[in-house]
Amino acid sequence: MTAEAGTTMRLAEHHSTSAHPGERGERLGLAHRDEIRSTVALYRAFYRELGIPVEQETSIAAACHAALAGWYPVLAEEIGAVAAAAGLEPAALMAVTARTEILAIANPQREGECSTAVLLPPDRGGATAAPETIQTWDWHESLVPAALLWEYPSVQGLRVKTFTEFGAPAKIGVNDAGLGVHFNILHHRADHGRGGVPVHAVARRILDEARTVGEAVAIARSAEVSASTVITVVTSEPGAVSIEICPAGVAEVHAGQPGGVPAAADAGSGAAVLLHTNHFLDPGLAAGEHTPDASTTYARLEHLRARAGELAGQDAVRRAQAMCGPAGDAAPICFQPDRALPPQEQWTTLLTVSLDLGGYGLEYAAGSPAVMARGAERF
Repeated sequence: MTAEAGTTMRLAEHHSTSAHPGERGERLGLAHRDEIRSTVALYRAFYRELGIPVEQETSIAAACHAALAGWYPVLAEEIGAVAAAAGLEPAALMAVTARTEILAIANPQREGECSTAVLLPPDRGGATAAPETIQTWDWHESLVPAALLWEYPSVQGLRVKTFTEFGAPAKIGVNDAGLGVHFNILHHRADHGRGGVPVHAVARRILDEARTVGEAVAIARSAEVSASTVITVVTSEPGAVSIEICPAGVAEVHAGQPGGVPAAADAGSGAAVLLHTNHFLDPGLAAGEHTPDASTTYARLEHLRARAGELAGQDAVRRAQAMCGPAGDAAPICFQPDRALPPQEQWTTLLTVSLDLGGYGLEYAAGSPAVMARGAERF
């Protein structure tokens, strides 16, 4: 099945009513026990295929769990409850929660994950619209036969909706304060195998607590991590920043900087655009870039820059179509698996998603932007 025809990934929905981390985690673990156990098993087999010994995996998972318990104990409690309800030890569930940290010790794969675009509409006489966003999520289809759309109340009093993998606390999402996050992996020479706060937990805490860009940046800066990522935070204020996070430090990239370009003049929107793929844009952190030269991350960013002027002022479906452009599903942002390669080397655009910040929702399609161009679902 090609990306144009959609993916085989099944999306399950779960709506939590309890803000208590133990109760919420237990109910999630009971409701999706099979999917959680399957995802853990698939990731642990994947690590063996990459040559990561089980001893290193478990050591990193344990170190990440300890770091999380010190940094965000509420989430550590939830993870423990999910694991127990699913019949797993917390360290086993951390094989997914800390997947970025475990993968950091392997040679970076020749490809990356995800292309993100955020459009900040101009101020028109004091009236500003919320940012418009879109992201692809590219990964190995064999690792994610099913994924989760999860709504829950946070301990801090916000309601959150997130797309994530079973066993990961959050990935792409929005809260009812009008703040949302997009998520892209990065690789830096400072990444290491000693463990740290999982980057998926950083995204989760931002969704749980933050109402402003400044609060999100403060949360990101407070975490000691062992792997790299970029969390693009957008708010209905409007505001946006790509927070590049790695063990060497944290940097902020704003529209108009290396990752941001003005909308094309003929678009007539005047929107500022913040773009990110899978390499560092901050000049200081970019000096330690560890993404393979063979990656398409640079070509995908150039494609987004070329399409930026067509993205603003569109609904989610038309934005997806504009993101592809005339190339359609042959655009570099649309991954289609090469079935001649081993499953762990096949890349697929598994999801395309836009954040509705004002309406507290995710608009999405299971597949590439070319699939979403034919219609989107809402969560």
